[in-house]
Amino acid sequence: MHSLTRLVLASRNEGKIVELQPLLEPLGIELISQASLDIESVPETGLTFIENAIIKARHASLRSGLPALGDDSGLSVAGLQGAPGIYSARIAGETATDAEKIAALLKMMEHLSEEQRHAHYHCSMALMLSADDPAPLIVEGQWSGRVLTRSSGEQGFGFDPVFYIPDQKCTVAQLPLTLKNTLSHRAKAVQQLLMHLSAP
Repeated sequence: MHSLTRLVLASRNEGKIVELQPLLEPLGIELISQASLDIESVPETGLTFIENAIIKARHASLRSGLPALGDDSGLSVAGLQGAPGIYSARIAGETATDAEKIAALLKMMEHLSEEQRHAHYHCSMALMLSADDPAPLIVEGQWSGRVLTRSSGEQGFGFDPVFYIPDQKCTVAQLPLTLKNTLSHRAKAVQQLLMHLSAP
């Protein structure tokens, strides 16, 4: 796997490209978005983050003929029994803006106590060397925090403006990208990915 030079990211989320490309650069891997190859999104019919990551990676690899990395991530809130989870990106509809997603989440959480606002970001990634790869490489990461009642910060994407990290005393949207890329759920998953890819 360490001989990879080009990898399709099975996502049309440009924020993920911005986060992931610097993490893969040390291995000389060029990350290509499926949007740049005019590959449409595939329905996420899985019931878990891992299932959806595999579905996305297989679709992108099939359409591009290249190895593909599927990333399914989301926010799980303690007081919502793990919701929105795999439905995080679609919490306010398929075409909702980040601001609309945040508004929908905060509406769902209006009745929750401070303790119930504890949450974690989860990331599952699946690397498939081809569309029929029988043993995709699976890596995962989590990042704990809590959901605030209002947005703060301009960086990042998704729920970052309301996801507060106690250790940093700020929201993810207030963190520099370089720091986020060492702490986040996605960074933790990629660190595992890099270990596998750099192994002899």
